[in-house]
Amino acid sequence: MDFKDHFERVWKVFTNFLPAMLINTLVLIGVSIITLGILQPVAAAGYTQSLLLALRDRRKPEVRDLFSYMGLFWPLLGFSVLLFLAIIIGLIFLFLPGIVVALTATFFCLYMLPLMTDRGMGLIDAIMESYRLAMEKPVIDHLVVVAIYIGLISMGQSVIFGVLFTLPLATLFILSAYEVKVRKALPSPPGT
Repeated sequence: MDFKDHFERVWKVFTNFLPAMLINTLVLIGVSIITLGILQPVAAAGYTQSLLLALRDRRKPEVRDLFSYMGLFWPLLGFSVLLFLAIIIGLIFLFLPGIVVALTATFFCLYMLPLMTDRGMGLIDAIMESYRLAMEKPVIDHLVVVAIYIGLISMGQSVIFGVLFTLPLATLFILSAYEVKVRKALPSPPGT
């Protein structure tokens, strides 16, 4: 995988649509806080697809995109609640199991949201396909993508308002890798 190409592509899209991405990220965070996280998973699905369209089609992200996948509300809420409970239980028992659960979910479910929004897959199919894409040889490429994602998100959360910049950047980076992996692995989505 050509990581230099990914960074250049992501940076170009990020700088071209920076104001729109900052607004979308701010609204995503606001929706998450106001709804106590209940709408966060479905808003994140719309956010992900919005950034994918910016990357793929040079389409400006819009706030209404965040609410365009409300049909995924129940599956994503259920998945998020189960994952949250698994992480909390793991953190209660010696702390390390919670971290392992979170890292494992990040590693194997990294492409779940784009598969659900872009390819119209159901939750289980998207998880299985994300797992398959994560385990494609060379696995080290996927490991680097995960490490860059975690690094960017961690940097953003360590600085006030940093997440406004690092969340779209990290998401675009994942989506750039997703585009390469899906182009090699899957047929075109239905209706194209």
